Amino acid sequence: MRYKFLINALVELAPNHGVQIVGEDELDNIVWQDIPNPMPSDADIIAKCEALQAEYDAQAYARNRELEYPTVQELVVALYDEDDKAAIEAKRAEIKAKYPKP
Repeated sequence: MRYKFLINALVELAPNHGVQIVGEDELDNIVWQDIPNPMPSDADIIAKCEALQAEYDAQAYARNRELEYPTVQELVVALYDEDDKAAIEAKRAEIKAKYPKP
């Protein structure tokens, strides 16, 4: 289980309850500062982690696009120059084709 998904799952399942993970990110290493009522089951935690992982995976195309999109500086320059604007639009179209939405 990935640490960030486990932490986010615990926060979503038991908001406003202190929790930490001691050692590896395993279910047996969860230490609650105050016990939530009801206590999330291991199955609930695993299901939430899997759902968070699926959400993250579904946005891979967006993360990839963001890395290759024009910078803010390039966009500002393109506002004043039609040739730059056309180049920016072409680059964005190329990136969208390279990383399509699922």
